[in-house]
Amino acid sequence: METTTFSKRTATWTLMALAISAFAIGITEFIAVGVMPMLVSAFDLKLSTAGLTVSVYAAGIMVGAPLLTAWTTGLPRKKLLLAVMGMFIIGNGLTAIAPSFPLMLVGRVIAAFAHGLFMSTATVIAASVVSENRRASAIATMFTGLTVATVTGVPLGTMIAQVASWRVAFLLIAEFGVLALLGNWILVPANLPQPNQTARGGFKRILMDRQVVAGLVITALGYGASFPVYTYISALLAQLGFYGSARVIVLLVYGVAVAIGNTLGGKWANHKPLHALAWMFGADLLIMLVMPLGLGHLISGLILIMLMGLFAFMNVPGLQLFTMQSAEASHPEDAPLASALNIAAFNVGVMLGSFVGGKILDTFGLWATPFGGALFAALALLITLSLARKEN
Repeated sequence: METTTFSKRTATWTLMALAISAFAIGITEFIAVGVMPMLVSAFDLKLSTAGLTVSVYAAGIMVGAPLLTAWTTGLPRKKLLLAVMGMFIIGNGLTAIAPSFPLMLVGRVIAAFAHGLFMSTATVIAASVVSENRRASAIATMFTGLTVATVTGVPLGTMIAQVASWRVAFLLIAEFGVLALLGNWILVPANLPQPNQTARGGFKRILMDRQVVAGLVITALGYGASFPVYTYISALLAQLGFYGSARVIVLLVYGVAVAIGNTLGGKWANHKPLHALAWMFGADLLIMLVMPLGLGHLISGLILIMLMGLFAFMNVPGLQLFTMQSAEASHPEDAPLASALNIAAFNVGVMLGSFVGGKILDTFGLWATPFGGALFAALALLITLSLARKEN
């Protein structure tokens, strides 16, 4: 990849535009949870069928991110970014006006493809506009939009849908996408470093590279560690006595904790991401092991949930940076594809974590779900420590 030097001001504005876009894209992913009961009524569906709006979206990210990234690696970064935001607007617009549920799912798939391609492209852009020792922080800044959206998407989507309708909620997201597109057009420089065209066999090279594959596994396990608990956080808060507006306030505070953790994680992972990740997974493991003991009391339960939020997505910048660095070290032309596969790995973690949490919930009850997170964190920690020893 060719190198270009950017001023601090240009880098700041670029990262701001990317973070705003990431926020819009993140809201799209999670708003479906908040409006699902309304979709059941609007299209006369079973609740499980309406749940396809979430699972189809996640599948679209996992499939679309690596495939579309491989096909578009040689395109100019800014033009690709603008095209992706255009795809995002079309997907949400179609979702909003869809006269039938199948057509709505088509809109969700289009938006999911935009999501996956945006995250892989924006990660490479964020890392390219700053110096080598600030790449993790830059990635963290971009991901701040997504992490905040992760927490605010459900309450915000529910509120808008209740005041107006679910169609209005998706239209507003499409309109926000227009603002994000304009922000990228105005603020992102045109002379971004251009990655080399992904050579034939990129997927095979990456999947044969043990270090890159280990990074993808760590991403799925480490990021997925919070989801056995987070998937059922509303039920946990109800168990602690938080209902209605009080629950929304707690979720917003949780979102602040997530944003702080994401920023700190970026700073700590700037130099030695593996070492930083090991500490993060260790802290996450400890929190998950203690959490079942504290969930029976309001204060201790609330503190532990906030600590979970602080560490839940702290690992994201380091995970993304490590995978990119591993690919760059052996096959630089495959770095964008490795970034895209890592985005897919994040979503594998979400699906696995939610699945394991559901099984534990059905078998042992809500209080035991943190043990699923502890298992994920422990496995991520063991693999990370093994790689760190080899690095030393």
